[in-house]
Amino acid sequence: KTMAKILIVDDESNIRMMLRLALEHVGHTVGLAADGAEGLEKFASGSGWDLVLLDHRMPGIEGIDVLREIRARKPDARVVMITAFGTVDLASEALRLGATDFLRKPFTVELLRESVEAALLSAEPTPSPAGEIRLLSFERAGINGYRLLSMPGIERAAGGGLAKSYNVQRVEGAGRTCRVELPAAFVERLLAERSDFSADDAFWEALCGEALANYLWQHGAPPAHGKLVVDDLTRGLRRWLDTLIPSAA
Repeated sequence: KTMAKILIVDDESNIRMMLRLALEHVGHTVGLAADGAEGLEKFASGSGWDLVLLDHRMPGIEGIDVLREIRARKPDARVVMITAFGTVDLASEALRLGATDFLRKPFTVELLRESVEAALLSAEPTPSPAGEIRLLSFERAGINGYRLLSMPGIERAAGGGLAKSYNVQRVEGAGRTCRVELPAAFVERLLAERSDFSADDAFWEALCGEALANYLWQHGAPPAHGKLVVDDLTRGLRRWLDTLIPSAA
């Protein structure tokens, strides 16, 4: 296990205490801050910290703005965002800014420790270039403690369906294969709805990855039996799609 100095920034005292006890129990050194302003004051240049656990919804400066400032001060800072109120859109923004993971409350002590361990062992985070279309890669960052490692290519099924496979990994263990399937009827309906764009393999792969990330965000675990069938656009997927291709409506 990697021992580290971790700064916890959260306005709820009971959450700060739970996080501190859970992390000190396995040997980490922990500092506490009750809001974004105090968090930035304690973070300073960032040289004294290996990782920041950062709540999103706080009085004063919200977590996403604290993240921006932390990354401006220390571009290679490792930050795990935590929230009870966020959407996968917020996770997307946090990861785009270079967050290392995004945890949805409530989470278990085990998931917290695994996410922290994964963040400490991960490659140095890098924000996406300004203006880049947000086709998320959860290979460099995680969601609810998971990494999605894309397997090569997209599969084409008889009748026009598509599928994409991923290795869904936790910090320990070999991970498990998960297959995301887009039935032919869904593909046809989406193409008819968004008739003004040409969908290539990169788009369908991104859609599969986004669907699986949405699932992990909502459920905190991979789909049962290793298969996710996407037969409709969830609100999260529709919002993501609308950032890329305006609706025909």
